Amino acid sequence: MTALPLVSHRSLHDTLAWRPQGPVSVARYCADAQALADWLPASRHLVNLCEDRYHYAVLLAACALSGRVSLQPSSQSEATLRQLALDYPGAIAITDAPTPLPPELPGHALPALDALAQRPCSAIPCIAADATVAILFTSGSTGMPQPHAKTWGKLAVNGRTEAVALGLLEQPHVLVGTVPAQHAFGFESTFLLALHGGCSFWSGKPFYPQDLVDALAAVPAPAMVVTTPYHMASVLASGVQLPPVARWLSATAPLDAQLAAQVEARFGAPVFEIYGSTESSQLATRRTTAGPEWQLMPGVRLEQEGDTTWACDGHVEGRIALADIIALQAGGSFTLQGRHADMVNLAGKRTSLAYLNHQLRALPGVQDAAFFLPQEDGVDRVGRLTAFVVAPGVERAALLAALRTRIDPIFLPRPLVLVDAIAHNATGKIARSTLEDLYERHVR
Repeated sequence: MTALPLVSHRSLHDTLAWRPQGPVSVARYCADAQALADWLPASRHLVNLCEDRYHYAVLLAACALSGRVSLQPSSQSEATLRQLALDYPGAIAITDAPTPLPPELPGHALPALDALAQRPCSAIPCIAADATVAILFTSGSTGMPQPHAKTWGKLAVNGRTEAVALGLLEQPHVLVGTVPAQHAFGFESTFLLALHGGCSFWSGKPFYPQDLVDALAAVPAPAMVVTTPYHMASVLASGVQLPPVARWLSATAPLDAQLAAQVEARFGAPVFEIYGSTESSQLATRRTTAGPEWQLMPGVRLEQEGDTTWACDGHVEGRIALADIIALQAGGSFTLQGRHADMVNLAGKRTSLAYLNHQLRALPGVQDAAFFLPQEDGVDRVGRLTAFVVAPGVERAALLAALRTRIDPIFLPRPLVLVDAIAHNATGKIARSTLEDLYERHVR
């Protein structure tokens, strides 16, 4: 049986994480993980709800070392956690902060790592390559979250491949992530990239712009901010002065090239994007301002059958159908044409919700917006396009008149609803359930 190290291409004395108390070595991380593995409750599935990124990393490693599986919901809503308890009988949640749990899901507080019986770490431990160590869940932005199991061998290749694709092996960075580690993007680009890509990570999860200032001030250069378009727009709008940033890495939602150019001009660091999904893992990268083409990561391959594109090989678990419409180019590159689920066909004309959202959010005075295509009285009857817009002080008629100049009139929302705010989740996405709730309250 093939086994791979918990941390690769590093010595025990190298720094793996940065905490408010100071740097954490690979040796200390391995010792903490083994000590926690000895403490863990007797359950096959543990729900990893740790907010501190170092606590999260120790718990996942402890699960892997002891033959357990880390369940990683991208949402901590009561409904999500209750469903987890039903789908994984006997699961136990592990938390490092006060977290409300439904009665169906028992929980334990993570013990203080310093209080656990520590054994000196003389060698980096190994984990079976075919062992399932984590189950990630889709965000629920298009429906109910779906589980996807990840094996250690594929995860190790995943982290190394990202480092190669981004050119980080020659110059490792400190990873400062605004996205939670439970989400696929945060999992890959702040956890796996550190364990198997030579980088280190900041233990916190800065959310507000000032949080990001404090986090960057606490780590050495060079630093890469792992974030989302939503967070980048918030940082720009806040006007804060950031400590030096060497590069930005974005995912979870399409990044507008204009926003990327503004970030690069303001902070003097290139903006890169990751393309992928929870199902397929990360597949490609691009520098947003360089153009629309994506470059496949080493080892990954795309196949097409009709309108469906499949990802396979490399670190992809099996053969995965992608949700996007993709145009393959020569030399391992491709462009995105929209998402199958986002395509709208009215009177023979086609567009995508992503395109409509982009046009609506670009209007003067619009702070946030989202188109919504409801299902009326069953899945076979599609309702009228609706749009929810946050635009204080702007009249509805003015928004519709401006939007009419940017999109085909047949796609104008009927109705356009002005709201005070549209809730985003921790990764900056707007869940379909959020739009369904707005539709029920304001339209239906």
